[in-house]
Amino acid sequence: MSDYGHDLVFGSFVTPSGGNPDRTVGVAVLAEQVGLDLVTFQDHPYQPAFLDTWTLLSFVAARTSRVHVAANVTNLPLRPPAVLARSVASLDLLSGGRVSLGLGAGAFWDAIEAMGGRRLTPGQGVRALEEAIEIIRQLWDAEARGGVRVDGEFYRVVGAKRGPAPAHAVPIWLGAYKPRMLQLTGRRADGWLPSLGYLQPSDLAKGNATIDEAAQQAGRSPRDVRRLLNISGQFSAVGSGPLNGPAEQWVQELVELALGEGVSTFILASDDPDDLRRFAGEVAPAVRELVAAERDRGAAPERESAPEPVAAPPVRPSRATVTGGAFAVVPTPDDGVRRSDQDVWDESTRPTGPVPDPNRTYTPHEQATGQHLVQIHDGLRAELAQIHDLIEQVAAGEIDAGVARSHINTMTMRQNRWTLGVYCESYCRIVTTHHTIEDQSLFPRLRARDPRLGPVVDRLEQEHHVIHDVLEGVDRALVAYVGSPDGLAELRAAVDLLTDALLSHLSYEERELVEPLARLGIG
Repeated sequence: MSDYGHDLVFGSFVTPSGGNPDRTVGVAVLAEQVGLDLVTFQDHPYQPAFLDTWTLLSFVAARTSRVHVAANVTNLPLRPPAVLARSVASLDLLSGGRVSLGLGAGAFWDAIEAMGGRRLTPGQGVRALEEAIEIIRQLWDAEARGGVRVDGEFYRVVGAKRGPAPAHAVPIWLGAYKPRMLQLTGRRADGWLPSLGYLQPSDLAKGNATIDEAAQQAGRSPRDVRRLLNISGQFSAVGSGPLNGPAEQWVQELVELALGEGVSTFILASDDPDDLRRFAGEVAPAVRELVAAERDRGAAPERESAPEPVAAPPVRPSRATVTGGAFAVVPTPDDGVRRSDQDVWDESTRPTGPVPDPNRTYTPHEQATGQHLVQIHDGLRAELAQIHDLIEQVAAGEIDAGVARSHINTMTMRQNRWTLGVYCESYCRIVTTHHTIEDQSLFPRLRARDPRLGPVVDRLEQEHHVIHDVLEGVDRALVAYVGSPDGLAELRAAVDLLTDALLSHLSYEERELVEPLARLGIG
């Protein structure tokens, strides 16, 4: 088992097609809107059907505000390293620290040579790449004295002025498969970025071992190297192969890659908007949740000081750290506030579980699972608040729309509606996935360990079905809203009902389960 303990990152691998530039950029912008952390593009400067990757990265960075961007991977033989270093640093400064640098030694040498590049053997390509990394790092080290000096076999930079320094510590990822490239990754790089389709079943484990050994020989920790992976597949109702099946199958396979092979960044190669929405809305949250739960159970190694993450992980409010002794995890109380005049269930009929033993003590490890459940619920509560905020922004935009600016406001509202629809759709999928995990994994274990919890678990499962129906109502309201300017009231009512049901349910679940999770030792 090789879990390096890095925060999980999810991204997209978009084809830089020049045939429809607006669509190419639109798919990249969508990646940010649905909640992905990273957008990448292949870099083949000799391909006339593609947009130039660095021009495209700059354009996408200007059209977005949060998502990180990278070439996957940069074609070094056609990108002089000194100029490339300044390009990366400049875009990182302009984008507020959102650039990563993927590098490759080169392939398709006939095409490279046709564009004026120098043909290299595999061994020469590795040596040239190592020289390039040294040049790039020296140019970024703007505080060091003197100019850049690398008098290499393939690149000669003697006295070039340093700078500009990037806005953040730009990670360098290498697209590597062969032993010499893997050893270079361990010695000098911040990440390993292969494509799953080019790997044999044992190649990830062998590659990790080679990188780890090279890192240790260079005086580094294996955790200094993030493990990234380009993936591709198909979402379908029935599984028919690796990453070909329902979202639940994707979740299981990616969790195994994260915990068993150390992969912490998954980059989906797809230009299909529906694939990106499902990957961001259904797969990513569930993988994060399951990996975090497994790490809380002690499956992951002790966390060390890790390199700066590729992208900031989603913010999740947390409760105070617990210590051994009395049970200290505080369930979130139900404040009794209701937004809707509808009742989806009778709260007075909810069963309760056994009363906790007041004399029992709990270790911090036992309390961690209940605390984690509260943190997951806090994330759902925070995102629910964002939905309300988005709706109010949309409502304010409609109220402020003036006749003289009707055309502009119509365009803005179309974008607002589409963004709100994507956000609500993604949120509904997150809630559904979370409930599915509970129904299929957590609840059966609780029922088996303490039969007295049976009525509580039964009621929670029933409420999951009710919430599913309420979510379907939100979907219907979204359809009505996008199709009609008068649909905002219906959408507001549907989200209010969802808010009442979900907040009440989450509080009830925490009240009844946080202590049993600790007492029964369920992770």
